[in-house]
Amino acid sequence: MEQQHPLLVVLGPTASGKTKLAVRLADALQGELISADSRQVFKDMDIGTGKDLEEYQINGKQIPYHLINIREAGGKYNVNEFKEDFYQIFETLTAKKILPILCGGTGMYMHSIFQDHEYTAIPVNEALRAELRLKDIEGLRTLLKTYPPELTRHADLSSFKRLIRAIEIAEYLSHHELVAVKRPSIQPFVVGLTSEVGLRRKKILRRLDDRLKEGMVEEVKGLLEKGVDPEVLTFYGLEYKFIVAYLSGTLNEAELKLQLGTAICQFAKRQMTFFRKMEKDGVDIHWFDTDQDPDQLFAQVLDAYMQHKAV
Repeated sequence: MEQQHPLLVVLGPTASGKTKLAVRLADALQGELISADSRQVFKDMDIGTGKDLEEYQINGKQIPYHLINIREAGGKYNVNEFKEDFYQIFETLTAKKILPILCGGTGMYMHSIFQDHEYTAIPVNEALRAELRLKDIEGLRTLLKTYPPELTRHADLSSFKRLIRAIEIAEYLSHHELVAVKRPSIQPFVVGLTSEVGLRRKKILRRLDDRLKEGMVEEVKGLLEKGVDPEVLTFYGLEYKFIVAYLSGTLNEAELKLQLGTAICQFAKRQMTFFRKMEKDGVDIHWFDTDQDPDQLFAQVLDAYMQHKAV
């Protein structure tokens, strides 16, 4: 039987305290953090992505972290690149008997590890996507049926976006052979952080205020002055999208705070929806309430992980 390698995972919506908890766990368990955040990979995007790098210092020592500040701002990074980078780091840490702790809020990145679908390696076909966007959802379903069943078994018919991806995959597989990559066997223990919605909203808005005071607008202004395309910053979404609009005069300061606060709360809700979908797909998430005392939360999570490890 193939050896299974442990992976501790801390996931949750924005402003749930994932990093603080993960760092404490890394300190207690001699682990290192692997970030699962689609925007923290970019340099000079610190306040806007909530990197909170000072949180990686604990009890006088620096907890090592990975997949933060590995790309230049203005670039792109996708789920398949994340997978490749994750497995390289995971295997290095495992060989050194160091516990990898995956921490973040980008559910799609985490799910790619739990499910390890080789289809994430299939590239985007922009020309095909442009054609498919002209069809309605029934037209996409009809088109998908024209491909051999063995190429469409993976398909999720529930949304327009997923149908387009399913057709893109089927079209690619019609002309290319996909070579399966051998991956290490992972035994994850997944910690999910949750909160009462009203309290989560308060935390998000308080954190937004803090980040604006810390210079988030100036950070975005600096990126634009360095030559980062405003369209690319808008593509990064949330803070970058709204601050670019503010700097261009489309929003005033009050509108920026109100609209961005609302958008981040909506984003947190979508993150929770995705985590629940992961559970439906078979990911076992152990949920913990972040509205309690942080020391109590840490003790509960550490105890649950140690019990899991002992089994």
